[in-house]
Amino acid sequence: MAFADPARTGEIVAFAARAFASTLPYLAFAVLLIAWLKATGAQAIVGRAFQGRETQAIVLAALLGGLAPFCSCQVLPFIAGLLAVGAPLSAIMAFWLSSPLIDPPTLLITAAALGWPFALAKAVFAVALGLFGGFAVKTMLAAGFFAEPARAVTGGSCCRKKVFGGAPVWRFWQEEERGEALRSELAVNALFLAKWLAFAYVIEALLVTYVPADLVAGVVGGEGVFPVIVAALVGMPAYLNSYVAPPLLAGLMEQGMTAGAAMAFMIAGAVSSVPAMAAVWSLVRLPVFAAYIGLGLTGAVLSGLLFQFVV
Repeated sequence: MAFADPARTGEIVAFAARAFASTLPYLAFAVLLIAWLKATGAQAIVGRAFQGRETQAIVLAALLGGLAPFCSCQVLPFIAGLLAVGAPLSAIMAFWLSSPLIDPPTLLITAAALGWPFALAKAVFAVALGLFGGFAVKTMLAAGFFAEPARAVTGGSCCRKKVFGGAPVWRFWQEEERGEALRSELAVNALFLAKWLAFAYVIEALLVTYVPADLVAGVVGGEGVFPVIVAALVGMPAYLNSYVAPPLLAGLMEQGMTAGAAMAFMIAGAVSSVPAMAAVWSLVRLPVFAAYIGLGLTGAVLSGLLFQFVV
């Protein structure tokens, strides 16, 4: 960047630095929240969503999917265990669809970049997509689909860090292992989020500086259904992760992208991110994987259209 256009390097760096500084309070809170959840073992509460009646399990799974602070490698053994003990596929799908879309850190970062109305709407759509997918799969199961949904899965986890199970331990500081987990999570997540946000704001600055507004407006600008569908289709292969997307979309919206198209892009991209798709593909057979992608894309388009209509 500095070699290609040295005259504008300072302008780009200053833009990215201001944007990053505005996000720091959200970043700090997000890092503390993740570390606290991991150290106490509060993630174990998520497993309760899959107990009881199927309809109840779907609703709770969709609600808690957006609260689960799982990394992609922790989702794998968690879902594998649920499949192994015969948890309803419909509830698993509800959790799987809502979980990549929103969690406490993503909510804060989205609010910082795109405003609280956008962030809260995304959280609502995350739960709605989980419910939509869960009940759709329940209907398909009743019709005889997905007779053998799971692949053969071996045990083990790709995460080397200990994931605490059982009942949460709220006074985690009384156990050395949990205190060490807190310190480790603080360091790892602070570095991870800061790295991706810094990268995202640099990309946003480059978009605002170099991408012509009429180009963006011509592809995903304007009203109607077509820009939303295009944004969802583009978002599926183009998405990076939930921490990079909000500032990138903020830059694109300044260039003419509509709010509905931005919502469709973000939802479709989260569902089709590489970790999310890899987790699904590694555990279930092709029909279930196709249903996951189809439900995610449909939900993204519907969410984008509804958000465009409301705002």
